Amino acid sequence: MQRRHPLLLLLIFSVFLSFQTSNGHNITRLLAKHPSLSTFNHYLTLTHLAQEINRRTTITVLALDNAAMSSLLNKNPSIYTMKNVLSLHVLLDYFGAKKLHQITNGTALAATMFQATGVAPGVSGFVNITDFKGGKVGFGAEDNGGDLDSFFVKSVEELPYNISVIQISKALPSAIAEAPTPGPSELNITGIMSAHGCKVFAGTLLANPEAMGTYEDNLNGGLTVFCPLDDAFKAFLPKYKNLTASGKESFLEFFGVPVYQSLSMLKSNNGLMNTLATDGASKFDFTVQNDGEQVTLKTKINTVKITGTLLDEQPVAIYTIDKVLMPRELFKAAPTPAPAPAPEEAADAPKASKSKSKSKSKSAPTPESDAPADSPDDDPADQTADDNAASSFKGGRFVAVGLSFLLVFLLL
Repeated sequence: MQRRHPLLLLLIFSVFLSFQTSNGHNITRLLAKHPSLSTFNHYLTLTHLAQEINRRTTITVLALDNAAMSSLLNKNPSIYTMKNVLSLHVLLDYFGAKKLHQITNGTALAATMFQATGVAPGVSGFVNITDFKGGKVGFGAEDNGGDLDSFFVKSVEELPYNISVIQISKALPSAIAEAPTPGPSELNITGIMSAHGCKVFAGTLLANPEAMGTYEDNLNGGLTVFCPLDDAFKAFLPKYKNLTASGKESFLEFFGVPVYQSLSMLKSNNGLMNTLATDGASKFDFTVQNDGEQVTLKTKINTVKITGTLLDEQPVAIYTIDKVLMPRELFKAAPTPAPAPAPEEAADAPKASKSKSKSKSKSAPTPESDAPADSPDDDPADQTADDNAASSFKGGRFVAVGLSFLLVFLLL
């Protein structure tokens, strides 16, 4: 019996770990132990980059000491430009001190958080890392003409393969990252959408002053936009034109969320999400759901997928979606087709009447009366498939936990 206790404790601990979801690091707390990095830590918090760093795994922060930060601040950058510059110092890969000296072929090109925002054109969001002879490691922004004039100083904190904080000698110069950045209220969101495959949606939004005004009012406080790509929205325009004036306004506002949501936040915050059109009884909400790296948005009418990121600069994010998401408040679901009648039984079948009575099914649900248009035929099937997948995942988890407790019982 005594031999069973270690196994029992190990099993209980394993079950406990299966419910842990924390990334296990907090960049603000890690840097707080190093006073020489206090200014860098302060600006990570001020620009909200600290929150993004904490949500990610497999990441490297190139920290700057107070003297290096002072040189950077002497250029009087806006807080938005400062965010771009510092995001260039966050690598989306793990580079501990040991790995820096074991780079294949002596050089590597690392993507950064600046590149992930979608703001950095070409290769300007990448950092070159080169291991020189004699143990010196150089860093340089890829858009800086290949100059590697910042060098590895020391390892500050390492949680292997989760987060590495290393100090470098100076800020990475980058003309793109250091360029003056407009504040949120100065952003031309329709221009950004038009230039990246959402021209039809952007033009429709501009043609509706009431909806456009709602978007502009939310720029400073936080805004996330999901814009349908041109082919999808162009095909949908006839249905849009059939809506009333108030319906058109609500429909366009339905594609905006009055808070900033990065892609990592969308992946971790599954569930119902209100929109700019949400108003009391008029819910105009949708469900966010992810399957691995794929994020979907669902209503009772259809399901769409996020296909790209046009902008991810807090407090504004803009994503493209593959289809037009349809709110149930304005559209009705396609009626569910009735099942085919059961084939007639042979004359000598003794239980024909009983089988026939069992084959009866419920009639299709009545669609909402205030909906002026139908949804595409394939969308309810998409929604059903997603629901089944979610149910399977949850069911599998509960089975695993149930088996764990069964093993506990058997060990007692």
